[in-house]
Amino acid sequence: MIFGIDWNVSSELIEGWSTPNKYGLLFVSGIIIGFFVIKRMFKSEKIQDELLDKLLLYIVVATVIGARLGHVLFYGPYFDVKNSFGEIVERGYFSHPIDILKVYEGGLASHGATFLLFVALYFFSKRIAKKPMLWTLDRVSAPIAIASCFIRLGNLVNHEIIGDPTSLPWGFRFNQEGSEYLINGEHVFRHPAQLYEAIFYLLTFVLLLYMYWKTNAKNKPGVIFGTFMIILWSGRFLVEFVKVGQTARDETWALNTGQMLSIPLIILGIVFLYLGLHKKDIKKTGH
Repeated sequence: MIFGIDWNVSSELIEGWSTPNKYGLLFVSGIIIGFFVIKRMFKSEKIQDELLDKLLLYIVVATVIGARLGHVLFYGPYFDVKNSFGEIVERGYFSHPIDILKVYEGGLASHGATFLLFVALYFFSKRIAKKPMLWTLDRVSAPIAIASCFIRLGNLVNHEIIGDPTSLPWGFRFNQEGSEYLINGEHVFRHPAQLYEAIFYLLTFVLLLYMYWKTNAKNKPGVIFGTFMIILWSGRFLVEFVKVGQTARDETWALNTGQMLSIPLIILGIVFLYLGLHKKDIKKTGH
């Protein structure tokens, strides 16, 4: 007998309505929690609330646009896929550019959000906060980690980003997933990859809060951010080993697209952590 969890949770908040949905509710909840985390940090450092409002705007806009463009550019499909009869079986974003705007149909990539966040936070730090970029990155790391946790929980209720088949007792049977995931015409128990990632991100959030409030890490620019990058993206890298690939090429590559995109971010985190640990305490230097 195979033990597991039959996951029949619907993503609908209102029966028969695709929007608003639980994914959107969880997405917004993560942002709200992150907002209050940063608010408390800013209050402890006597930073004005006006700065926080602008920071939230930069983060939300960069996250949504970056995640959408990341999905389009990294995962595709780029052009229409047709069958032998010339019928379109899969629409490509470059063949139908208007589809890029249809975020409500799904398709967000965290790597894309990360890259655009770097750009947005650079301009925020230089033009708005008038502080070093690492100062900003250290303070947004924990809020981004908890928001990422809630986004993955949203993926769970959406029955998307599922894992490979498993016989482990905590396997989930996603009864609403696409027919392409059926095995011998049946739904099977799979790794709850979304839940694995959500747990990684939650633990990252707790650790970063501890570092900020209980250690002097916030006075060493890059230490909190470097730790965030290493743990979060290493978790993503490991979970990808038990996750269904998001592109056809992932079935043939030793490392899939998500893992290839995670490696440079992990390395970046190691660099920032190393440099941060070797910097003088900013409270002592006054910078």
